[in-house]
Amino acid sequence: MRSAGLKKLGASEGETILDVGIGTGHETLALAGSVGEFGRVVGVDISSGMLRVARSRIGKEGLADRIDLLQTDAAHLPFKADAFDGLFMSFTLELFDTPEIPLVLKECRQALRPEGRISVVSLSKSGGRSLMRNLYERCHDRFPEIIDCRPIFVRRALEDAGFEVLDSTQTSIWGLPVEIVLAERSE
Repeated sequence: MRSAGLKKLGASEGETILDVGIGTGHETLALAGSVGEFGRVVGVDISSGMLRVARSRIGKEGLADRIDLLQTDAAHLPFKADAFDGLFMSFTLELFDTPEIPLVLKECRQALRPEGRISVVSLSKSGGRSLMRNLYERCHDRFPEIIDCRPIFVRRALEDAGFEVLDSTQTSIWGLPVEIVLAERSE
């Protein structure tokens, strides 16, 4: 699913891409390969532990010259406006509390250049209810420190934040609905 999100984003040679919630850096490395030696990837995560693992992985692959890593909260991105051609976020947006999602997407929109692309992979509420989704959401409600993400309305959140949805694909993981959405910053 993450690779499908990367493919939708379509990062290309020479672009500057923001990877939000990089975790251990797998997709960050893929993005660095896509942007090539003249491109740049900036990876952000709030977890110092995740960044430590990502930094080590990136160093072993010899791509540290293309990637900058920064510990920050996606609800308060420290970048100037219009800094990135594209943005990738995979299984990250649904980690934020519902009132924070518009703030995160506002920060993402501001960081993107006009017509900049955003690809989001997320657990999704679209497509109706299912037994697995009901069970998962109940577990999240009871044990949020263990089951830290939950399905959200991805497409609606992007549209409400001022993005134009270009493409959306529904899939699933372990019976849970996942949506992969490509959108662009509209004016």
